[in-house]
Amino acid sequence: MARNMQPVLKRCRTLGIEPSVMGIDKTSNRNPKPMKKKQSEYGRQLTEKQKVKFIYGMLEKQFRKYYVIATKMPGVTGENLLQLLESRLDNVVFRLGLANTRRESRQLVNHGHILVNGKKVDIPSYRVSVGDVINLKEKTQSSDRMKAIVEANSSRVVPKWLDMDKNTLTGKVIALADRDDIDFEVEEHLIVELYSK
Repeated sequence: MARNMQPVLKRCRTLGIEPSVMGIDKTSNRNPKPMKKKQSEYGRQLTEKQKVKFIYGMLEKQFRKYYVIATKMPGVTGENLLQLLESRLDNVVFRLGLANTRRESRQLVNHGHILVNGKKVDIPSYRVSVGDVINLKEKTQSSDRMKAIVEANSSRVVPKWLDMDKNTLTGKVIALADRDDIDFEVEEHLIVELYSK
């Protein structure tokens, strides 16, 4: 399977993203180069799409599928797209603080450490629904590595659409994500404009 192997800090700097959005607390020592010329409308649209794809760790084909699903849902397409991306299992694991970074949460899911409603799910793009209970396998929960991750993320704020029990390391989806729950700057209407050409 294809993976994006680009250095995360370099890509964050290029796209204008804070590394904390990716779960990384480092900062780059380099100063970003000032933009020499004004970006075209197409350039702005493309940058927004690349930014969202990079944050959620997707390639073009999968991202396009999400857009097609979002167009068929009632409501605003851009907000639907962000809601679909937020409800991915790998994103929910990251949001609950069960992983340090988004890439680590994807790996946890891939390796079968996550249970949804008591059943093992190893598909990062699995869409969670309201009422789903997400927790770790018992063996994973007792590992030293997981205890260190939970300790490091104890101060992370869990979004209001999720509920997390820090003692049992069990999360529950109590609602679907709203536009206000997105913790990074994005102009999703530009992505919709780009795809609707």
